[in-house]
Amino acid sequence: MHAIVVYESHWGNTAAIARAIAEGIGPEARALSTAEATGEALSGVDLIVAGAPLLGFALPTDGMLKSIAANAAKDPAPPDLSRPSMRSWLDALPKGAFLKAPSWLAALLAAVAAGALYVTARVEERENLRNFGAQYVDYVRETRLSSRWFSKIVRTLEGISAVVRSRETVIPLP
Repeated sequence: MHAIVVYESHWGNTAAIARAIAEGIGPEARALSTAEATGEALSGVDLIVAGAPLLGFALPTDGMLKSIAANAAKDPAPPDLSRPSMRSWLDALPKGAFLKAPSWLAALLAAVAAGALYVTARVEERENLRNFGAQYVDYVRETRLSSRWFSKIVRTLEGISAVVRSRETVIPLP
């Protein structure tokens, strides 16, 4: 099966997942960035899998990307914002591109790939919360990358933190 995994990646994580998905699909599958996935590259493709980072569990908007660019100095590595966003790449596809030759296998592979990207995003979000805690929460708030789901987690963590602080006792030193 001739498949293309198209990705938008800012720090390389989504690109690595896209390459792994392409490798898992088979030897004829390739991972391409949104800049590389042109009409010529998509010609004769049986399956297109599209993946992008989920910022606050949503596909990045132009506003989010501008915010990432504005706050790039705070990131440990500079983000790559040189390629088209997944939103703009999808908008540029001709109507009906995904329904050209539907098959159960293609639908199953697309569902598995989408699920893998979603699970990866959830795991990464949890790791960021665990590793960076309040600093990550502040970053998400400053960059406006949060969603309703993330806001619920933040409120829960703040509540837990308040309970822990209220139970802390100070032991006077002799």
